[in-house]
Order: sequence, then structure tokens, then C-alpha cells
Amino acid sequence: MSLVAPGRFITLEGGEGAGKSTQIARLAERLKDKHAIVTTREPGGSPGAEMIRKLLVEGPAERWDGITEALLHFAARRDHLRATVWPALERGAWVISDRFADSTRAYQGWGHGIELATLDRVYDVAVGMFRPDLTLILDLPVDVGLDRAAARRNAETRYESLPRAFHERVREGFLTIARNEPERCAVIDASADIDAVAAAIARVVADRLGA
Repeated sequence: MSLVAPGRFITLEGGEGAGKSTQIARLAERLKDKHAIVTTREPGGSPGAEMIRKLLVEGPAERWDGITEALLHFAARRDHLRATVWPALERGAWVISDRFADSTRAYQGWGHGIELATLDRVYDVAVGMFRPDLTLILDLPVDVGLDRAAARRNAETRYESLPRAFHERVREGFLTIARNEPERCAVIDASADIDAVAAAIARVVADRLGA
């Protein structure tokens, strides 16, 4: 559970092309009649964090090593929390974020091979005891996700350009996180059509958070 009340913090996670942005919009629309809703994203979600985002998601894949990436992500995350997430939760809003710290564990930990204990130490410094109330992991085969991501091609292609084996490790990282923390995480089959995925998400949110 998050340590900031009385709002709720929901995160959507998954590999490239999982459809997180679409499903966040659907979930926000479903919840808006009963709750004040803030939608946001990582890296980004605050002016300072958006500046760091460009460094992370644009340019050549070899621009940073895994440790540098992780530190940049946590710097952006700290600013995002202080400027956007924590104030919204304190005023009672429900915050829905496209990615949070599980992405760092999956991408920089499983993907790049950074020791998870190292990432945990940085998390403790940057974030502390705060955790999402619910994490929805949108899962689909890597090839399907990369094809979807290629179809919406824009300037943010740095992670997409990494090798397929990297993305397979990222997928396994997310699934391992879900297995290790079933009370917080739920895996959603993102290979289904948009309406079916939205319905599955709605059921989990209702069951876990009573919404």
C-alpha cells in the first residue's frame, strides 16, 4: 500500500507496445465519476522529469549503460513524485501512471543485468517506503509488442531499438515481479482486443480496490 493518503496509486507496466496509454485512458474514463483522476507517466510526469525523459528515450541505444539509465530514471522519478504524484494523493486523487519503478527493475535489472539489490538501494534513497496500491502488468509476446510499437513510430525509439533478447529478459522480469508480489500485482493478457483488456483491468481494479 502507498504511504500517502487518502488517494490511490495505480501503475500500468509492460514491455514495448503493450497498450498502456490506451488502457490508462479507458481506466481514467471509467473511474472519473467517482474519483478525481490524475494520469501521468514515467519517465516524465513533471517538468523536470520530462526533461530527463528526452535523454532516456531518444537517441542511440548505446548512449547510456545500465547504471546511468537507472540513475536517470530515479532522478526523474523523484521529481515526478514530489511535483505530481504525492501532492495529488494527498488531496485525495487517484493517480494512474504509465510505468513506475517496476520498469526500472525489469529494464535495467533483468534487461541490462544490473543487480536488483543495487536498484533496491537507490529506490530506498529516492522513493523510500512508498509503493503503488495496485500494479497492472500488461503482458504480450515480445514480437507482437515490437510490431505494435513500430506501427506508432516516433522519436522515442531508443529502447525499442535494443535487441529482441533484451526485450525477452524484460518480459520475464515483469512476470517474475508479478509472481513475487501477487498481493500488489496482476498480470493482464494484453494480446486480447482493446475492449477485452479494458474489461479485465476494470475487474481487477474493482476486486482489489473496490472501484
